[in-house]
Amino acid sequence: MSKPVNLNQYRKQKARADKRSRADQNAIRFGQTKEEKQLDRARADKARRDLDGHKAEE
Repeated sequence: MSKPVNLNQYRKQKARADKRSRADQNAIRFGQTKEEKQLDRARADKARRDLDGHKAEE
């Protein structure tokens, strides 16, 4: 005779695995280190300053 399966536990395990999978995908897609974020911010600030420097005064 086979062992009975608790469907609630199975459902929760599947939900946890799906969540973990989604989190891993998001980490790959959106994850950046602190240094990368600071570098992006610095580059954007420099680009903004350069653009402001090229604007004509009226």
